[in-house]
Amino acid sequence: MAETLAPVAPGGGSRSPGRSLSAFLHRRPWLRLSLLLSAPVAWLVVAYLGSLVALFLSAFWTVDTFTGALIREWNLENFRTLVTDSVYRTITLRTLGVAALVTVIDALIAFPMAFAMAKLVSPRARRFLVVAVLMPLWSSYLVKAYAWRVMLGEGGFVDSVFGATPGYGLTAAVIVLAYLWLPYMILPIYAGLERLPDSLLEASSDLGARAGRTFRKVILPMTMPAVIAGSIFTFSLSLGDYIAVQIVGGKTQLIGNVVYSNIGAANNLPFAAAFALVPVLIMIGYLMAVRRTGALDEL
Repeated sequence: MAETLAPVAPGGGSRSPGRSLSAFLHRRPWLRLSLLLSAPVAWLVVAYLGSLVALFLSAFWTVDTFTGALIREWNLENFRTLVTDSVYRTITLRTLGVAALVTVIDALIAFPMAFAMAKLVSPRARRFLVVAVLMPLWSSYLVKAYAWRVMLGEGGFVDSVFGATPGYGLTAAVIVLAYLWLPYMILPIYAGLERLPDSLLEASSDLGARAGRTFRKVILPMTMPAVIAGSIFTFSLSLGDYIAVQIVGGKTQLIGNVVYSNIGAANNLPFAAAFALVPVLIMIGYLMAVRRTGALDEL
């Protein structure tokens, strides 16, 4: 009598380890997400948060003024110097003023450009303008800063066109920083305006509102989170910049310059770490202040 073989169901038999693992992860989406995020989160913790912790700890150390040796004894001397010395208070306020001024200048320039890109030009021209806004980001930071140094110098482009030049100083630093960070303000505002329905503008016009009233009552309130999102970039980048200020700032001293000089020539790493914590604390306060506006959702 012939032996009858039982039919084998499709996909039967033992599973391969790969298929078993795939099925296991499919039933546990939280584990799949954890595995996907483990590497970037580990890098963030080690490289970014770890460096901030090291910066915070070293700010409580001091340097022997005679030997230059690092003294790993906890004290508040560096922070006491920052609070009591009027020079560092002035530098902090000057840095805040420069960052705020750069942010305001970029917002005033970026808003009409972004509005034209989002609402006025054709789709083909819009693509061209987006590329034009992004093009400065393709070139080197140093090349752009030194190009402005040439243009702002005596006999440079600004001098030949306007018959005068601001020279190297605080005004030049503001101009260069505003130029460098302008794309970071244009793009968030453009994204916010692109999501603004045209029907709202048409309804405002049908109700008899003029262009100025439509801007104040409809466009600006709806796109303010996007403006604040752009300000996070321009404000924070200006707050910590030191290279452009070194190149075109002349004798201007901002927080970044002081930190750089204390790490290099002065060889006072603890004081540099203490002063570098000031922009970090300022930005934490700024982010906490704007988080309710919805600006963080625009990033």
